Amino acid sequence: MELLLPYQHEPELAIRQPVVPSGLMFEELFMTEIVKLAKVGDASKLRTYFITFVLGGPGSGKGTQCAKIAETFGFTHLSAGDLLRNEMSSDSENGVMIHDTIREGRIVPSEVTVSLIHKAIVSSENHKILIDGFPRSDENRIAFERIVGAEPDLVVFFDCPEEEMVKRVLCRNQGRIDDNIETVKKRLKVFNELNLPVINHYSGKGKVHKVNAVGTMEEVFEKVRPIFAALRC
Repeated sequence: MELLLPYQHEPELAIRQPVVPSGLMFEELFMTEIVKLAKVGDASKLRTYFITFVLGGPGSGKGTQCAKIAETFGFTHLSAGDLLRNEMSSDSENGVMIHDTIREGRIVPSEVTVSLIHKAIVSSENHKILIDGFPRSDENRIAFERIVGAEPDLVVFFDCPEEEMVKRVLCRNQGRIDDNIETVKKRLKVFNELNLPVINHYSGKGKVHKVNAVGTMEEVFEKVRPIFAALRC
């Protein structure tokens, strides 16, 4: 049985919110298997992960909510943006390219982002993973599924009005190269054009939970809490 939730800005889109099975049935149906090498050349060790994609526009509050989810429910929080910024500040050959791409509000090539995420997943000692801010496009999604060999078990989408997102980004004053009005507007345009196909794809599979992201941090988290409290992973 599935409950259809209307998409706020696209009347023709329905978000499918699945009825969550309980106990072992949920674990057997939804746990994602990714091979983690025990040592070089040894693929015999199979580790089981529960992977959640957390999506939303810039300033939707997804990073703040991920921190709360991680603290409350014991997930490891991987921020695609932070992974890219860390790589940008390193001496790697991709650093300059990532810097220029983020500064211009464009999307970093999928293979670069996925490789960083994959490395972080298999390096984690935790089997419960939040991936914050990824995938940002259908190309990202396809690259993740191809390179990692898995789909997410759950997708949480923070839906927030554009004017609220712009206000939040410009007020957060974190010193990031993309926190200016011109880049924010570019990022929002890219998000609106490219993220909807991702939401459509996973909503069709019954994996998307849409959260109204308007309100204080505590108010939004109270909307998020039931989603994760129902999980047995």
